Amino acid sequence: QVQVVESGGDSVQAGGSLKLSCAASGSAQCSYAMSWYRQAPGKEREFVSQFEGRTPRYADSVKGRFTITQGIAENTVYLQMNSLKPEDTGMYYCKATVLCLPLTVRDYWGQGTQVTVSS
Repeated sequence: QVQVVESGGDSVQAGGSLKLSCAASGSAQCSYAMSWYRQAPGKEREFVSQFEGRTPRYADSVKGRFTITQGIAENTVYLQMNSLKPEDTGMYYCKATVLCLPLTVRDYWGQGTQVTVSS
């Protein structure tokens, strides 16, 4: 069983910064692809950022402000969020797509970490 844990959410003023962290625990014999999503109140969960190979990909709404980085282990990922806006407010979720042999692929989600940006 894989557990995904996010941390780093907080309340900040517009223009501020936060760094979110995510770590997935599980078998070392599996490979992990980590990604970030968020969900604002009353809205559907939306994609924020992930790596495609070694290339980071971002939602248009966060390009130039958010940066995804990977830790030493592939099952750790960070999201540096700068120039935060009130519309960035929401629950931020980390997803781990875990590939284990023989060829089982499954997504695991964390509980989320709350980001609140006030104007």
